[in-house]
Amino acid sequence: MRSAVTVGSIILLAMFLAGDRARTAAQSPTVAQLKRSFEHPPDDSRIMMRWWWFGPAVTEPELEREMRLMKEGGIGGFEVQPVYPLTLDGNLTYLSPEFLDALRFTGAKARELGLRMDLTLASGWPYGGPHIPITKAAGRLRVERSAPQLAAGETLIARAGDLSFIASRTRQTVKRPAVGAEGFVLDHYDRSALEAHLKAVGEPMLDALKNTPPYAIFSDSLEVYNSDWTPDFLEEFKQRRGYDLTPYLPALAGNADERTRGVVASIRHDWARTLTELLDEHYLAPLREWAHSHNTRFRSQSYGTPPASLSSNALVDLPEGEGSDWRGFSMTRWASSASHLYGRPVTSSETWTWLNSPAFRATPLDMKAEADRHFLQGINQLIGHGWPYSPPSAGQPGWSFYAAAVFSEHNPWWIAMPDIAAYFQRISFLLRQGLPSNDVALYLPTDDAWASFTLGNASLSISESGAIAKLLGTSLIPRILDAGYNFDFIDDGAIARVRVQHPVLILPNIERIPWATYQKIAEYERRGGIVIAVGRKPSQAPGLMEAETDTPRIRELSRTLFESRDSRSRFIEDESQLGEALHRAMTPDAELPRDVGFVHRKLDSADIYFVANTSNHPVRGPATFRDGRRTSQWWDPFSGNATRAGDRRLELALAPYESRVLVFSDDRLPDPSQGKRPATRNTAAPIDISSSWTVTFPGSQPAALARLQSWTDLLDRKYFSGVAVYEKTVNIDRTILAAGRDVYLNFGEGTPVTAVERRSGNGMRAMFEGPVREAAVVYVNGTRAGSVWRPPYEVPVGHLLQPGQNMLRVLVANLAINSLAKGPPADYRELNARFGERFQPQDMANLQPLPSGLLGPIRLIPR
Repeated sequence: MRSAVTVGSIILLAMFLAGDRARTAAQSPTVAQLKRSFEHPPDDSRIMMRWWWFGPAVTEPELEREMRLMKEGGIGGFEVQPVYPLTLDGNLTYLSPEFLDALRFTGAKARELGLRMDLTLASGWPYGGPHIPITKAAGRLRVERSAPQLAAGETLIARAGDLSFIASRTRQTVKRPAVGAEGFVLDHYDRSALEAHLKAVGEPMLDALKNTPPYAIFSDSLEVYNSDWTPDFLEEFKQRRGYDLTPYLPALAGNADERTRGVVASIRHDWARTLTELLDEHYLAPLREWAHSHNTRFRSQSYGTPPASLSSNALVDLPEGEGSDWRGFSMTRWASSASHLYGRPVTSSETWTWLNSPAFRATPLDMKAEADRHFLQGINQLIGHGWPYSPPSAGQPGWSFYAAAVFSEHNPWWIAMPDIAAYFQRISFLLRQGLPSNDVALYLPTDDAWASFTLGNASLSISESGAIAKLLGTSLIPRILDAGYNFDFIDDGAIARVRVQHPVLILPNIERIPWATYQKIAEYERRGGIVIAVGRKPSQAPGLMEAETDTPRIRELSRTLFESRDSRSRFIEDESQLGEALHRAMTPDAELPRDVGFVHRKLDSADIYFVANTSNHPVRGPATFRDGRRTSQWWDPFSGNATRAGDRRLELALAPYESRVLVFSDDRLPDPSQGKRPATRNTAAPIDISSSWTVTFPGSQPAALARLQSWTDLLDRKYFSGVAVYEKTVNIDRTILAAGRDVYLNFGEGTPVTAVERRSGNGMRAMFEGPVREAAVVYVNGTRAGSVWRPPYEVPVGHLLQPGQNMLRVLVANLAINSLAKGPPADYRELNARFGERFQPQDMANLQPLPSGLLGPIRLIPR
């Protein structure tokens, strides 16, 4: 039987929620103010796009045209990212005067249009280029069993037995560079390498934008493969760790001798920790300092190799993640956790990378299905991946990035983009309000992860393949979520700086823990916090020098926390018991049907829950919320309208991939039904209007359709990509328009997809095929009623209908992939001959046109 929230948990929860409340109370809106803003959210919560400049072969007229299109489509800004060429002619050399003129023009025009502009301080990724000599290039430790031949940029640092240790270079070059941006990736452990990059690349670009500085500069994910050394590493190591690493180098090579046997893990831990510190101090901190000195902010994807830690994000103004796995270890929650811990109100994520590959195949529903998973992880700013610059000379469907969807007017369903973007804008705005209300802090096994590093494998934080993900396993996070709680990651740096603010702290199978951290955790427990150790109790100090003095103290504190009778901490050996242990600690925040996730934000005036069905099937069942406020409403994230919700125990009914917002408040919420007459008791039967439509394709005469069918089944339309117009006159009886009743134009239910296609990349798609392929905009008697692009596939039209004859006009758009399927595929041989093969088109073999148009049935449904 579940206990109520304990007194200690209540006290700690109050501390957590009150921690920043004093600072934000003055700006905490009333529910009425919040509702008005929800209906018309501010522009700064609009989605952004990564804007690829191919070549770059850009012109000012096309740059302005595309910026204006973004504005019209509900996109709030962009990140400029020059990349590989797609044309033989017209490419501006990277950082040339002509390129800088284009950048200057873009900055001025963006400000004029009210668009946010971010700027990547590089072409492609990671940072580097022709200005990075081999002596400043990314480093690695090379180990040879014979007398080595030293290459440029290498130094022999030690010999031990038959092993030679060489401070070497990875020789990795910048990925996907623009013309003139080719060269080595810089050494992220060497501040002088970064300074050389900022002088060669950053200064010219920021000087061009001195009158219109970018909102933020951007550093992409750390993909410096095999980077695990820098020339002055031995000196840095000795200063930081207090001993000389040289005699212990065989431990890094997996060749333990008498000196290193038994302490290999400790030595590797110290080496890895030093790598993280060098990244923080010689790359992230100077970049932020440089950004501030140039009147801008620092946005960063701080994960990968080199091994950034969770608290590396403390050195970032705008943490950013990526990855849609909301029930696993992802970089998305990595970034949002850091924001929650360090008081950053906005967290962005690179969204829609590889979405339903290949390019031009992604649908609006795909966009929503993935974006909702980012929202569930605490994201409140979407950076779409992305917007390919594509001039008219590129034809249709135009240029595309090799690993991304296309969210421009080159995809026909752009006709619905303003409505799609408005949904993301509303949720992003709402998830910035108040404070996060996550009950659980999940302590990351950072020290155990460092101890597991090997040469060439120095990453804490890549989903699935990083050391932390392997140590956490795949079932722990789902157990927390399924028990009814949301959580943040936390690490030693955060515990030292801001303490544990969550009611519950989980130690997941931790072996190594710093003594200073463990003392803070014991203090947290004395303040009323609940510590749950899973799998094993901490038993070892993490470093070589700390082991002798701190290990006994750590073991004694573990006994005190988890074995003494008066302790409130708990140890559970079997991970399957975690949900029960959490329930004993405190009441679940939200108990929801399977596949439904939630995010909880707490304001002085309200509790906000965003709930989303992440599955491809309808979900029905009870939903219970812990919140005790007296009134509640559902807020529709598509229209901004409100309806009554009931009490804390609700019956939830969600269509596939549907999402909603639930608002609890002690304020008196406006009654959504006020002023409306009650609906008549008699219900009218739905009216099937699936037959006898006319359809008009561009450049063609209207054609009668006896029945609805895919365009791919129509003569000469198999490879058509674009917008067609469906029209029908419908006679409406007066009784259908009875007072208090609405009428919905319903396009059918759609079908779940069960077969999973094997394609490149790690992106996702919505496993659902709708009856509208892929988006429609509905007009009734000449007035726009709304768009249809996601379940439930319907739009309210009762307020636009009249007794008698009514004209229905539906603009329907499919995917650009159908025209691509006709072929022939683009021929890049000449491009590759001139510039080298800088990319490979993904999943373009065996393209087939996809069903398109209205598939039905279509009904008018009075409710």
